[in-house]
Amino acid sequence: MALSTAVTSGFDLVKQLQEWSKNNFKQNTIFCTIDVTDLYTMVPQIEGVLSLRKMLNELKLKQVGKLKIETIIRLSRFVMTNNYFSYNGQFYHQVRGGAMGSPLTLTISNCYMYFFERQIVNQIRNSGGLYFRYIDDIFITINWPVRHLLKQVDRWNKFDENINLSANIGSTVNFLDLNIENQDGQLYTTVFQKPSHEPNYLPFNSIHPLHMKKNIPFAMLLRAIRYCSTFQLFLNEREKLRMALLLNKYPNKIIDEQFNNMLLKFNVNEPLTVNNYIRYRQIVINSPIKEKQLVNYEKSIFVHFTYCSSMKTFPIKFHTIWEKYFDKSPINEVTPILGTRNVDNLQRRLIHTNSKN
Repeated sequence: MALSTAVTSGFDLVKQLQEWSKNNFKQNTIFCTIDVTDLYTMVPQIEGVLSLRKMLNELKLKQVGKLKIETIIRLSRFVMTNNYFSYNGQFYHQVRGGAMGSPLTLTISNCYMYFFERQIVNQIRNSGGLYFRYIDDIFITINWPVRHLLKQVDRWNKFDENINLSANIGSTVNFLDLNIENQDGQLYTTVFQKPSHEPNYLPFNSIHPLHMKKNIPFAMLLRAIRYCSTFQLFLNEREKLRMALLLNKYPNKIIDEQFNNMLLKFNVNEPLTVNNYIRYRQIVINSPIKEKQLVNYEKSIFVHFTYCSSMKTFPIKFHTIWEKYFDKSPINEVTPILGTRNVDNLQRRLIHTNSKN
């Protein structure tokens, strides 16, 4: 239901902006980002649970998994109305909103916002604009005068006393990790990093499997080519990324290897240049994203081991032994999934997340 008005990443928005701008982008096109102030702690508990029920009813679901809808609603109401926390030795009962970081609070907040935004979505889209939301962050682009849009935001703020919208309007905005700009009727996008951003990635000399480290330059360059609308913006982002990786002790050989692997994955067999960048970038953008495979927990077994340098070949050896001894056994229908845990270190010994009192 909410797929038409929701994005899950800056890349989702890039694709939507590209399509919309073909026929709608003008010199006076403006962008607006809206923050829903303190959404998690402002959603009313009972009304939030009712919005979850309304969502499930509209989806015409009788049950989810093996849980009936009424059971889900009762459990949700219990969790939302029974949040307690301690502060300065005193215990408090939360009577408004949900617990920060709770998956249920996220779900209920999304349901509440979905029904709140219906009228706004219709208004924006009927006016030829674009509206998308990521949890408590809203993005709008439209060909309205700034003054008119500000008036509309003021009007929307009167829809619900629990929802307060704080808007930022202009020809340049930042949404999630994406910078968006209108330069004389031309759409420009690039990677956005907050002023507080530190170039800290997983250090190459850390004791982690090599594939985890290699995935970082691969994924970061993929984001750069997806986000950067011009070759020069891409070069700037690529060099910033290279410097950050070098600071984190990544060898130049590994960086170049993964940069090349990323391009080869999309059948880019020649160096990117100012002449071919737009064409190859579009190929990358249009390439289908491999959907994450769901784990069948009834036919899977999870094996965790502490990773260290002497365990590099353990996964290969494990699967070899598994196939050797269980190839024709009924247990071979079970899929072994290997996972690693980090070596215990001084930081883990000194820091405790839970109080001993």
